[in-house]
Amino acid sequence: QVQLVESGGGLVQAGGSLRLSCAASGRTFGSYTMGWFRQAPGKERELAAAIIWRGSSTYYADSVKGRFTISRDNAKNTVYLQMNTLKPEDTAVYYCAAVFRGSALGLRNRQNYDYWGRGTQVTVSS
Repeated sequence: QVQLVESGGGLVQAGGSLRLSCAASGRTFGSYTMGWFRQAPGKERELAAAIIWRGSSTYYADSVKGRFTISRDNAKNTVYLQMNTLKPEDTAVYYCAAVFRGSALGLRNRQNYDYWGRGTQVTVSS
């Protein structure tokens, strides 16, 4: 199966920035839709951002739109999440997820993703 490893999390003050990275194994990374989910304590895991496998479309949750940017480098088998103007409510464990090809219709549903990283902690202090 595809292995996903997140990195780049940490502690940052409100208003600051972080860039998360997700390194993926496999020879067909460019054919996977990639998502960044996050889960705060006591909260449901939710999609923050996703990028469709063809690389031309992105999705953002309303709560992060305008502040987060998802991107990918297929040559490096890596997907990124640039997080700017961070807020305390962004505090969560952030998970990288992948599904082969995938579809825009099922983008927001975690059940549609087949592969998951173990997560990286992001803590935003006030």
